Amino acid sequence: MQSSYSTQKQIIQIAIVALLLIGCIAVLTPFIGTLLLAIVLCVTTAPIRNRLLLLCGGRSSLTAALMCLIMVLLLLLPLALLSGSLADGVEMAIAYVRPLLESGLPSGVPDWVSDLPLVGSYIGDYWHKLIASREEMNELLRQFIAPTRKLALATVSLFGQGLVQLLMVIFFAFFIFRDAETYTDALRNASRKLAGNLGERMFKLANGTVTGVMVGIVGTAAAQSLVAMLGFIIAGVPGIVILTFATFFFSMVPVIGATLIWVGAAVWLYEGGQTGWAIFMILWGMFGISSVDNFVKPVLISRTSSLPLLLIVVGVFGGVLVFGFIGLFLGPTLLALGQVLIREWLDHSDYDGPSI
Repeated sequence: MQSSYSTQKQIIQIAIVALLLIGCIAVLTPFIGTLLLAIVLCVTTAPIRNRLLLLCGGRSSLTAALMCLIMVLLLLLPLALLSGSLADGVEMAIAYVRPLLESGLPSGVPDWVSDLPLVGSYIGDYWHKLIASREEMNELLRQFIAPTRKLALATVSLFGQGLVQLLMVIFFAFFIFRDAETYTDALRNASRKLAGNLGERMFKLANGTVTGVMVGIVGTAAAQSLVAMLGFIIAGVPGIVILTFATFFFSMVPVIGATLIWVGAAVWLYEGGQTGWAIFMILWGMFGISSVDNFVKPVLISRTSSLPLLLIVVGVFGGVLVFGFIGLFLGPTLLALGQVLIREWLDHSDYDGPSI
């Protein structure tokens, strides 16, 4: 009888704990992505926070406030300016294309189009065909403009969403910075209790991987933006500050990110009659801006695990789909961390701690 009562009591206790955990998860679900990014940023900037803590005489609240102020100046303010510039750019692009819909294409084929090797003659013939058939030309332009406009508006919306998410990230980061030692000790003790020595190794690997991925992605984006800024200055492109920040954020999207910016700058130069500088901008983008990724990123991530390009690509686009703007940072970090943890677990399957 006593045994039956004890069993029922244990079942009730387990049920209460399970319901409590489910309730906590349900409450935290809308903030999981934001909270994870806040943790990633805090782990990455921990050395800066520790030095600032010494300068502030050990006052953790003041240190946390100063770290959040730095994040506002380096992340939130540039993103706000970039979002406004993108919105203006969409309206300018629409205003530029609208006359084509109203008046049609120029009657003469541009010389640079007809002089293109192999495809120049075909493009010229199709150009004349579009001029002869106004309806076909308008339909072609509409088919091109509609998805382009949707993509541009979606990009503006994504950056607007990013502003709200970054505000939440900075809010969470304040409390993480303030009580960093408490959280670190708790995580270290939990990992040790769950998996013994393997848990401690996993904890160290998690810290190193998060830092390595963030430094690799953000550091490469910073290097590309600096190279792009130098090119913009040499070519005389206006709006250098906005274009530099745009290059920084878009460089975190692999393969095509920074290309969108320097190609746009080259098109602007060509439309302004500066063909030579447009060619320079294309060459600078191909061999300068875009090639930085091949040299800087391996050096920055070499101290941690080697991350394949496929992992970063899937992490970026998958992260954006799941978490929104912050997925640019969070997606690759989570996938890379999962890869390293699985490999470490497989390599050290025999450990002296309890089984997982």
